[in-house]
Amino acid sequence: MRQIKHNTPFFVFDKWEKYKEITHFVTTRHGGVSEEPYLSLNIGFGTEDSHELVLKNRHLMAQSVGIPLESFVMLNQVHGVSVAVASNEMKGLGALDRESAIHATDAIISNQSGICLFIMAADCVPLLFYDPIKKAIGAAHAGWRGTVNQMAAATVQKMHDVFDCNYENIRVAIGPSIGPCCYHVGGEVIDHILRSFGTTDELISFENNDSSAYFNLWRANQLQLMNMGILTENIAIAELCTCCNHIDFYSSRFSKGITGRFGAGIMLNN
Repeated sequence: MRQIKHNTPFFVFDKWEKYKEITHFVTTRHGGVSEEPYLSLNIGFGTEDSHELVLKNRHLMAQSVGIPLESFVMLNQVHGVSVAVASNEMKGLGALDRESAIHATDAIISNQSGICLFIMAADCVPLLFYDPIKKAIGAAHAGWRGTVNQMAAATVQKMHDVFDCNYENIRVAIGPSIGPCCYHVGGEVIDHILRSFGTTDELISFENNDSSAYFNLWRANQLQLMNMGILTENIAIAELCTCCNHIDFYSSRFSKGITGRFGAGIMLNN
């Protein structure tokens, strides 16, 4: 990933910069107005942060990436696998308030230009999708529940079903999230991984001295995408751990649950 330096900085995926027909970005926690423990670019209304400050942060984010905030579509994320399809009439939903966000949804796709699909995270995996042939885009949020319930695969399947996207044409970017270095999990999660993937190989490691289990969310999402027919070379992985990099990204694990939200967005340009 490459950082775009700005008063409100953001990251882009190097491999995607050649696609001039889209705008994509991953925000950081810098360049906003929120105070501790949400310092500083918290864009999550679902936190205990001030609504006024979060809204100001969202305007700063929108100005930085060059997309009007009223063009964003945001979700009420619930760690599920529901995928919405965005139309022009949905522009602005969830952008200025939490109440209008699309209910109980963790992924969204579209083939309409001028709509910024946006999801939030604070350790969970943000995923962006793009089919340069069908000109279709998507954004998804996958924590451990979304990952073991195949959220990434569900988004790809929806793009195929709705927009006739061929799997081998879809590009996917896996954004910053808690890494296998820090994501200690217990038996419940391991059981879900076994049921979903049939194995814990490549997904669970015991590399630390405490013999605890660590879940590799990046590899789990990559594997399910590959199982759907996404080409390995079309999957970009940021490999940035939000817990290790809590200075730049919000991390619920590092902050013991009291933290802000960063986000990832994608838009087909007009």
